[in-house]
Amino acid sequence: MRSGYNPPISGKKIVVAMSGGVDSSVAAALLKKQGYNVMGVFMKFWKDGKSGQNRCCSTESEKMARLVARKLDIPFYIVNAEKEFKKKVVDYFLKEYKKGATPNPCVVCNKEIKFGLLIDKALKIGADFVATGHYARIEREIPNPKSPGCPQADSPEGCILNKSKIQNPKLKLLKGKDKNKDQSYFLWQLNQKQLKHILFPVGSYTKLQVRALAKKFKLPVAETPESQEVCFIPNTTNEFLKEYLSTRPGLVVDKTGKVLGEHQGLWLYTIGQRRGIEVSQGPYYVVRKDLKKNNLIVSKNEKDLFCKELIAKNVNWIMSQKLPLQAEIKIRYKSNLAKAKIIKARAQKIHPIKSPQGGVFAESEQFNRVKIIFQKPQKAITPGQSVVFYNKEYLLGGGTIDKNL
Repeated sequence: MRSGYNPPISGKKIVVAMSGGVDSSVAAALLKKQGYNVMGVFMKFWKDGKSGQNRCCSTESEKMARLVARKLDIPFYIVNAEKEFKKKVVDYFLKEYKKGATPNPCVVCNKEIKFGLLIDKALKIGADFVATGHYARIEREIPNPKSPGCPQADSPEGCILNKSKIQNPKLKLLKGKDKNKDQSYFLWQLNQKQLKHILFPVGSYTKLQVRALAKKFKLPVAETPESQEVCFIPNTTNEFLKEYLSTRPGLVVDKTGKVLGEHQGLWLYTIGQRRGIEVSQGPYYVVRKDLKKNNLIVSKNEKDLFCKELIAKNVNWIMSQKLPLQAEIKIRYKSNLAKAKIIKARAQKIHPIKSPQGGVFAESEQFNRVKIIFQKPQKAITPGQSVVFYNKEYLLGGGTIDKNL
């Protein structure tokens, strides 16, 4: 295997999703330098009507992206994805909270919008790839040139090449070189069809190197600060949820069922939360949500947050894997990797139940379910969060946490 670069094939067209930040700007600059036919695209997402802005696509962000495109002398276009973003990302976000889960909207945005909608639009105008500023890498295997009908592969920067005897080799997804900025966790829902058309030009660089490159290219974004919040939430998550979801007060109880107080809505709390639980004689930790009774279960004992097993649903494999499987697991973006065994989950009946905030949903989903058994107990395993599977540098796949055991 080698990490390298071959001269680009003449005429390759690449659409770069430009956010106005340093990472996507440097991605565009690197590809332009390599001689590709680069086109900048700024995507407009849904924004809350009261705030009038979305952090990812504010007026200032659009202005900065346009300035970078002008500096690089590349075409610049705007894609309005407000309707699709609202339906696929925001509505999903609200639906999951309504069910008592704590979702990862960025995971869905990557699958449905940045590498779904944008790839579709890019291919329609004759582009070959969509590039972003994500800190991740893709390993592209070079088909054996001696095999009949196997074209030569080219390697834009940020790709890893690996010679293969297979005529239609699979693509592999890897962590970014900068382990502090690695964003592969948010990409587990991607499939082979999408990966075929994706480039991550900054994935082989550290953040410091990317900022240095921005200065080298004289881009006006070298010192642009990073955004850490959910882009479409103007203030706090709880304020947003209060605006868009109706509340339904319920009881706060301990593990024995003793009533300690009241809550204003289960969606205002997440597993492991300690602050904001308005009961006396605390502090308490949120350990579980009883959706049927609309009760919030809390405990003073932090040990009650630890579990050794979980069930994941909607599992997606970047490449097919045989179970059982030993892997390293992330249960949230900033958590440490934990060793675990992945096995098939036992089939389970689906029982429709009524949500405390209205609506009916399935208690659990059978589709692509696995059970994960950790070597050591993990803290605050949270339904709705992404659980992602790794083998060293490689992202094997992932799923959505259904429940802890």
